[in-house]
Amino acid sequence: MKKLKKLLLAATISIGVLALPNGADAATYTVKSGDSMWKISNNMGVSLLTLQKLNPSARNYIYPGQRLTIPESITNSEKQLMAKLVHAEAKGESYAGKVAVATVILNRVDHSDFPNSVSGVVYQKSNGYYAFTPVQSGTINQTPDTESVRAVNEALAFRGQGSGSIYFYNPKTAKSDWILSRQVTVTIGNHRFAK
Repeated sequence: MKKLKKLLLAATISIGVLALPNGADAATYTVKSGDSMWKISNNMGVSLLTLQKLNPSARNYIYPGQRLTIPESITNSEKQLMAKLVHAEAKGESYAGKVAVATVILNRVDHSDFPNSVSGVVYQKSNGYYAFTPVQSGTINQTPDTESVRAVNEALAFRGQGSGSIYFYNPKTAKSDWILSRQVTVTIGNHRFAK
């Protein structure tokens, strides 16, 4: 009988561990009046799609007091770093262009050929040069405008969706034949996005 109890306890613990979304990476959030899944995903800096997948019962309707599982998010300092890069890279570009630049950063974090953190992607070096010109020139240290911050939040909310761009460049100033050979996914303003 003791062996049966131990076996049942071990099975219960195993099932409980398997049921935890993203292990210890997930948190919970209590829905407040006026919340929507979109608003929560933006405020928490998480993908709307992932939020919906973790909370299938809340896809169509949420109510105050309901508890939602929130997936792991990037930190506020990582969001700030992204906003600085977006501001420096896409100054003068449309809002859609700023969102697309932020999406490239996130796509690189998720891609096996790049570092798996925002700071790793932003500060990545190759052949003695940083991947992003504003890091090399120091313009990344400028304070981002509110539109760049908003663009980062939108890119986070739609993370994992889109065309999978991991590069962007200005075809008028690009000096690399290699970047010009990449498959273009979309052109927004002065930037071409590619994979």
